[in-house]
Amino acid sequence: MTTVVDQNRKRRQRQAGKPPAGAAVRVATPNPNRLLNQRSVWLFGAFAMAMLIAFWPTYFSRLDQQPSYHPHAHGLAMTAWCVLLISQAWLMRTGRRDLHRGIGSVSYVIVPLMVVTTLNFVHFRLRGAPVLDAVALYFLALVVNALVAFLVLYGLAIYHRRRPAQHARFMVCSVFPLFTPVTDRLIGRYLPEIVPLVPRIDGSPVLPVAGFLLADLLLVTLAVWDWRTHRRRDVFPAALGVLLLYHVSVLTFHRFPAWQSFAAWFVTLPLS
Repeated sequence: MTTVVDQNRKRRQRQAGKPPAGAAVRVATPNPNRLLNQRSVWLFGAFAMAMLIAFWPTYFSRLDQQPSYHPHAHGLAMTAWCVLLISQAWLMRTGRRDLHRGIGSVSYVIVPLMVVTTLNFVHFRLRGAPVLDAVALYFLALVVNALVAFLVLYGLAIYHRRRPAQHARFMVCSVFPLFTPVTDRLIGRYLPEIVPLVPRIDGSPVLPVAGFLLADLLLVTLAVWDWRTHRRRDVFPAALGVLLLYHVSVLTFHRFPAWQSFAAWFVTLPLS
């Protein structure tokens, strides 16, 4: 009798959608990438919007007034990269992984274009300088070393392309070396009170320091979140190390004879 009663009770519980008493309840394991996939599209979108606002007065609103093709080539490559980041994050957010993988191969074209057009543009900016002073040397380190940091993080993302957790995190990190062209212009236009607070090189304010601090703070926040939420400490701390090396190099390379020799050789190249 007891067995029949227990069976009837378990049957009624199953019909009501409740697990039988004493039965093991299966708990769905949370996807460690879900929150990152949901939020990264907004991070990339915010970066693209900030870039549009930062460059609107000098570039996007004056497309027909640029002195040469160099700003256009550089601007198109950077815009294409931002569009790719947003679209890829959106595809992951909506679960279209096959399309995400297919479109991702476009980065193998866009990234080399970013490197070539950026080097071409900085060469165009420096080739007419009568002398490569400390400010010019610092500017060259700011641009060239940002490319190096970006390529390291992008390369790690591609290396881990079959490991979604690492891949997604390194792709998020690839944005941080690109902060300062945006933050410099936004600070100069909307937060000029910050300018006297940053260090100077030969009397010129080094505004990228503010962008460096913002990028480092965001990466530290991501590292803490990833550890507390997923017990991961492999990607964001590593990216922070890459970024810190980049930041230190920008502030110090102009003092080194080796960098001065590299800069003198770089401007003699037939790049622009």
